[in-house]
Amino acid sequence: MKQIPIKLGPLTLLLTVISICLTTLAILTFTTARADMRLAEKFADTVQTRYALEAQGQDFLREIRDLDPADLSLMDLERDASGVYWKTLEQDGSKLRIGFTFDRNGSRVTAWRQEKEWEQETGIPNLWNGF
Repeated sequence: MKQIPIKLGPLTLLLTVISICLTTLAILTFTTARADMRLAEKFADTVQTRYALEAQGQDFLREIRDLDPADLSLMDLERDASGVYWKTLEQDGSKLRIGFTFDRNGSRVTAWRQEKEWEQETGIPNLWNGF
C-alpha cells in the first residue's frame, strides 16, 4: 500500500485566517461592550440626579402649598416682573428651576425646568495626528 502525503499548507492558512478573524471580532466585541457599560453608567448617574432633583422639587412644593404669600419673603426665592416666584435647586451640576405664582386658591406651578450646563469636549483622545 502506498500512502498519499497530506498537504497541510492550505488548511493551515485557512485556520490561521479564521483564528485572526475570530480574535479581531472578540476584541471589537469587548471594546464595544466596555464602551456601552461606561455610557450606561453615565446615563444612570444622570437619571439618578434628575430624579433626586424631582424629589426635592416635590418636597419644596409640599412646603409652600399652604404658605401665606407674606411668608415667602423669608425663603430664598427670586421674583420676576410678572410676579412669578423662582426657586432653583442644584445637584451635581444639574439645576431644577421651579416657577410658581400665588392666587386665592393657593400656589400654582407655572414652570418646571431641568437644566444642565453643556461642556464641549476640547479634543478627541487617542486620535492620530499624522506626520
